[in-house]
Amino acid sequence: MNAPPLAAGNVPEFLTVEEAAELLRVNRKTLYEAIRLEQVPGVLRVGKALRIRRAALLEWTAGKGRDSALGSRK
Repeated sequence: MNAPPLAAGNVPEFLTVEEAAELLRVNRKTLYEAIRLEQVPGVLRVGKALRIRRAALLEWTAGKGRDSALGSRK
């Protein structure tokens, strides 16, 4: 199932991991790892599915580069 591209007016309050990864422009596996390490705020478990609160994600990344937001290791 192909979802339409995420546009400013087309983004729901809660995102799937795939949608959040697209918004952050990171690989889905990178985001799953950051979630596993509890580095991502606003993560909810709905049964076996993960959802990420869009507002929490945007606040968290505000003013940060992509690498620093995901806890890049050097």
